[in-house]
Amino acid sequence: MANKEKIENLENESQNEEVAFDLEECKKNPKTSYLAQEYESILHQENQTKSMVSEDPSMKELAQEELKEFESRKKAIQEQILNIIEQTKEEEKFPNEIILEIRAGAGGDEASLFAQNLAEMYERFSEKQGWSFKLLNSSVNDTGGYKEVSFEIKGQDVYKKLRFETGVHRVQRVPTTEKMGRVHTSTASVAIMPIRKYKQIELGPDEYDMEFSRSSGAGGQNVNKVETAVRLIHKATGLDVRCTAERSQLKNREQAMSMLIAKIQQQKDEEEAKKHSSDRQSQIGTADRSEKIRTYNYLQDRITDHRIKQSWHNMEKIMLGNIDAIIEALIEADKE
Repeated sequence: MANKEKIENLENESQNEEVAFDLEECKKNPKTSYLAQEYESILHQENQTKSMVSEDPSMKELAQEELKEFESRKKAIQEQILNIIEQTKEEEKFPNEIILEIRAGAGGDEASLFAQNLAEMYERFSEKQGWSFKLLNSSVNDTGGYKEVSFEIKGQDVYKKLRFETGVHRVQRVPTTEKMGRVHTSTASVAIMPIRKYKQIELGPDEYDMEFSRSSGAGGQNVNKVETAVRLIHKATGLDVRCTAERSQLKNREQAMSMLIAKIQQQKDEEEAKKHSSDRQSQIGTADRSEKIRTYNYLQDRITDHRIKQSWHNMEKIMLGNIDAIIEALIEADKE
């Protein structure tokens, strides 16, 4: 009994040693639980060895190598745990899942065609990055352009790379329907809304209204016969979302809820950014979708980002999804 008490006391002492992580919290985290359990097991073995030495000092030399091995294994596990914790913090700040929303602005049909061009540009860029790109809901006009469209994009660094795309994008070009060759100016707004898995907003059933309707897109025979499309309206803000991506009402409801939470969070971020706009050190906004950020001038074959006052040529190539140079320039400007 005395030996058992000694071991328990030694284990408590070891667990009270200063470490860079909370062992109990790590045991609760699915990403670190197995490492935390292994760490705890090593602590137990280490303390048994120390107890053996305290009982029989002649074993000290023999135990020395074993204790060194325990220490080495503990350090290796600590490093792994700390890496996972850092990655989790990074993912909280820059999630690997976003909602991309594009809305046609001023300019009628030409604005909706430009919204479609932007959607295709982001889709091609996503393909090059190896991200998944999924249509959630769309509203199309008679010309085939998007009045409004939402996509879900998942992949490594997706929010980190696209977070500066939020804002008003302006196009200057001669529309195909223009007989006099006059240049038209149209706009489309882009919103990049991160889906955060941690500290997420939670909505009670009394905080939103839900409507069901028939989907009008692709999805098989079921799509036009069953009310699978889901629309959610947030009562407090009036924000609404609609999802038609899935064949089942339940899945569309889950997806719509993610979209609504992302929208509510974005509105909060926009309000917060406006409060502190005068103190903002970065010249690049990530929240305000009403800010004019970029002009696409087809006649001059030039794209200009107004926030960093930088331009790029070869628009045809850029609109095919080669926006890497623009993304990198914005990230660098934000660092500076």
